[in-house]
Amino acid sequence: MKKFVLLHYGFETPTPEIMQAWGAWFESIADRTVDNLGFSGGREISAAGTQDLPWGMESITGCSIIEAESLDEAEKIAQGCPFIASIRVYEVRAHSQG
Repeated sequence: MKKFVLLHYGFETPTPEIMQAWGAWFESIADRTVDNLGFSGGREISAAGTQDLPWGMESITGCSIIEAESLDEAEKIAQGCPFIASIRVYEVRAHSQG
């Protein structure tokens, strides 16, 4: 199995319905899940300086690391997610140390 990172985009104040949908989705992928992470704020650091990142529809609000056979399979898993704005799927590749 390969590993994939699902980046969750978009923020709105959670309602009980949103929380229930997320809970159901996390439960449905429990056998594929390596880790789930939620973010509570952040900063962007660039050559222009540092700025706080706002919470909104462009925000990365969390990520899930899952196992799947292929990018297509990971995409299918992501499509079941009750995302707020969008979700991006990336295959994880190992870095060699040497």
